[in-house]
Amino acid sequence: MTQTDTGPATSGLDQRVELDISGMTCAACASRIEKKLNKMDGVRATVNYATERAVILGMAPERAPDAVGVVESAGYAASPVVDGEEGQGYADRVNMLRNRLIVAALLTVPLGDVAIVLALAPQMRFWGWQWVLLVTSLPVVFWCAWPFHKAAWRNLRHGTTSMDTLVSLGILSAFTWSLVSTILGAEDTTGYWLGYGIAPAGADSLYLEVAAAVTTFLLGGRYMEARSKKSARGVLSALGKLAPTTVRVIRDGQEAIIPIAELKVGDRFGVRPGERIATDGHVIVGASAIDTSMMTGEPVPREVGEGDAVLGGTINTTGALIVQADRVGAHTQLAQMAATAEQAQARKASVQTMVDQVVSWFVPTVLIVSALTLAVWLLAGGGPRAAFSAALSVLIIACPCALGLATPTALMVGVGRGGQLGILIKGPDALEASGVIDTVVLDKTGTLTTGAMTVEGVHTSGDAASDRVLATAAAVEAHSEHPLAKAIVARASAAGLTVEHAAGVRAIPGRGALGAVGESTVLVGNPELLAEHGVAVSADASEAVQDAAAAGANAVLVARDGVLLGWIVVTDTIKESAAPAVARLKAMGLRTVLLTGDRHAAGDAVGAVVGVDEVIAEVLPTGKAAVIERLQADGRRVAMVGDGINDAAALASANLGLAVVSGTDVAMKSADIILVRRDLSVVPDAIALARRTLRTIKGNLVWAFGYNIAAIPLAAFGLLNPLIAGFAMSLSSVFVVTNSTRLRRFTPGA
Repeated sequence: MTQTDTGPATSGLDQRVELDISGMTCAACASRIEKKLNKMDGVRATVNYATERAVILGMAPERAPDAVGVVESAGYAASPVVDGEEGQGYADRVNMLRNRLIVAALLTVPLGDVAIVLALAPQMRFWGWQWVLLVTSLPVVFWCAWPFHKAAWRNLRHGTTSMDTLVSLGILSAFTWSLVSTILGAEDTTGYWLGYGIAPAGADSLYLEVAAAVTTFLLGGRYMEARSKKSARGVLSALGKLAPTTVRVIRDGQEAIIPIAELKVGDRFGVRPGERIATDGHVIVGASAIDTSMMTGEPVPREVGEGDAVLGGTINTTGALIVQADRVGAHTQLAQMAATAEQAQARKASVQTMVDQVVSWFVPTVLIVSALTLAVWLLAGGGPRAAFSAALSVLIIACPCALGLATPTALMVGVGRGGQLGILIKGPDALEASGVIDTVVLDKTGTLTTGAMTVEGVHTSGDAASDRVLATAAAVEAHSEHPLAKAIVARASAAGLTVEHAAGVRAIPGRGALGAVGESTVLVGNPELLAEHGVAVSADASEAVQDAAAAGANAVLVARDGVLLGWIVVTDTIKESAAPAVARLKAMGLRTVLLTGDRHAAGDAVGAVVGVDEVIAEVLPTGKAAVIERLQADGRRVAMVGDGINDAAALASANLGLAVVSGTDVAMKSADIILVRRDLSVVPDAIALARRTLRTIKGNLVWAFGYNIAAIPLAAFGLLNPLIAGFAMSLSSVFVVTNSTRLRRFTPGA
């Protein structure tokens, strides 16, 4: 499994700087900036065209101006990202493109209409009609298309090219051809609309409406692309906007509204019905139902009362609460989730690296193809008009934008949607792994089960009372941190029993514990422990131990002064969502394996209830990774689902690691996907979302590559008119971004 950070585990890369970048118009721009930033000493930078951001690892914040200078030296604008601010770049770009598009459309429509009328009805031509068309096209060609020309000139000054080079060259070529034709005074020149060649035989054609229409189409495409990117980024940033900006803090018995940044750990604050909880904490006073759907995707509000934990960003729906802050700022679960989702955007899929390499040589290649097209048509006797039209179509149709947007936009929307559903996809490696896994290994305790042991029953032997059995066991177990011990002590406390003090308590691994209660020796453990100390175990007790094991529970025997008092059955409850989740995984064609350190009988019992295909039991925590590696050696591609604490090694060894965690554990680095929803259906949901995102990326790339592979030859052979080429080029980018935004509609259970 690929590590989840963006570089090697070196302390120098712990610091990071993020920049908002404006002026990028295609993936080639992002690649160029990235190369320049990576030439800085001791840093590792990635630039994302879709999010218009650069993430620079290994750079101290005070060096941010140096990075801004490097970006500006490449001809682009940059500014450090301000926490909590989305940046004005997206809105400014959308407004700029909209204004230019409106002007272009208002002038292009009458320009095209007049050109068609004069072409179809030569008798309606008037003196100087060519100059009228030229003057009408000037604002479109030079003001409306200025973003293309500006970017092309910037690239030229730096000795590079981008798609704007192709666009600008195409528009200016069409205008220049028309201008020269007009100056030369070809009296029969006429409009040339949609490639129908309606000009009189032997006459040159004006391309003014081509230059204007191509500008309008491309501006329309850029405008739709910018709006779609803004919408896609909105999914990603939605998590960060859940936290309220103010909080109603209670200090010295008085309630005051303060900025959320001033809230401190230990402060108490009020939450009225309908308000968002300000930060992670626990309820001090009150009871209510909490809506966590925006963070976890769980549709049913969760009932909470005094002592229950609540999360910042969730909504209090019914009763008033007083909450004590346990975590604030960057330490809250919401902040961790938002940061994890944001950082996932800085990482590149292996396929994106390949795309970046393609884009780097794509534009120069297109320029060569266009020049060759012009030369071949002229040498073949096709005539200047046909040669120019074909070469112009090649320039316009070849757009690497769709290639550059294919991966980052899908990843951006997929990661953002996952964050809303309590599924944190930590990078593209998780998506790539989701497409190849065929086996899902599920840890038992804490994953398929609640992980909270409870006493199912207390049974006596002879004349002993059940309360005496429980109190005696609790006296010894009060000194242990073992889950079974905690369950017994909790049951005794809940029953209000008086528990004596035990001295000299000694835990015996794999057996139980013993200690002195008063003048008596007490043993609490399995039959082997009692046998070692000469305590006879009745047939009923032996049978109870076997029955409990077969049911996936534990029977703890209790003896005092060499006499068996009884036994306590302790069990770990299986989550209600476990069996349906396993069924969905199997329906997805995945083999399911239960991995547990319990005895085979206990593992088989749980496995039978949840319906897994295979049970691997009696595996120590240190041996779980070896099991994963053995399955991989057998040719299996394995996803490991664990609780993120004892399963770190296994999660790291698996092809895909999914950690079911809570609180600040969302930042753990041993898993590819972090699951913060209590319902176990989040596991198949996570795999389904990852696969859907991967399919979207592949679909985008197939379209983008296929479009260019098919379109360029068609344009070179003269089968695509420049107008249609411009429209198709704009449509390709819009298609890729729109296809990616469909991931916003992914729903749990889909």
